[in-house]
Amino acid sequence: MTETHNSADGAVHLSIIGPIARVVFDRPQAHNAMTWSMYERLEAICTELRGNDDIRVVSFSGAGGKAFIAGTDIAQFRTFKSGDDGVAYEKRVAQFLGAVDSLPMPTVAVVDGWCVGGGLAIATACDLRIATPAARFGAPIAKTLGNCLAADVYVRLVAEFGIGRTKRMLMLAEMLSAEEAREAGYVSLIVEPSDLTARADAILTQIASQAPITMQTGKEAMRRLLDAVTVEDEDLIRRAYGSDDFKEGVAAFVAKRKPQWTGR
Repeated sequence: MTETHNSADGAVHLSIIGPIARVVFDRPQAHNAMTWSMYERLEAICTELRGNDDIRVVSFSGAGGKAFIAGTDIAQFRTFKSGDDGVAYEKRVAQFLGAVDSLPMPTVAVVDGWCVGGGLAIATACDLRIATPAARFGAPIAKTLGNCLAADVYVRLVAEFGIGRTKRMLMLAEMLSAEEAREAGYVSLIVEPSDLTARADAILTQIASQAPITMQTGKEAMRRLLDAVTVEDEDLIRRAYGSDDFKEGVAAFVAKRKPQWTGR
């Protein structure tokens, strides 16, 4: 079965062949930056997959060969007036990330190119990641927008990358290479673009052939372990999104100029 959803704000495609489901983020003109309609479609797809006991594994990938997902569409931040808008935004995104994270079957992110911000969060919500040598991972918001991530995203980044690399991504605004992501254990396999489809299919087929309940219960146990780390973060989100620096970061990004940070 193949199902698509298209709009001027991008598309998310779902295809199902036997026990394998594939989800593709399709907005290559914007490096697959996520719009609200794309996030909502992602959540709807996850709801559909969660109710299908025949699906054994799900892959997530980006169209165009240049990016997995390059974050959230920055234009959507232009309407923000206060820190409360940031709190509401992060809660909404957490709902979409939770839809991926709570899928009962194993999930695999197939990353070719940029995996940034919200894209990094979605890839981190998956169980495994394979990448091309050109893949880059990070959240360089300290030099772009001046906002922040939700605490539960930091928890998962620290669990995957370690606190040192996570701080480098945040404080130095570094994009980590596929090789360094593999060294950290975040990426399972690096594959040349010409072999990516075949190798991804082989991994999906292998997972689909294995004991589903064993994988599901193990995955759920680890998800509960991470969820047990709870951090209050609304004050932090409100401070970042309510700052003059965030307003400046959005304005500078849209105007394609360098932001002038004030620390206010």
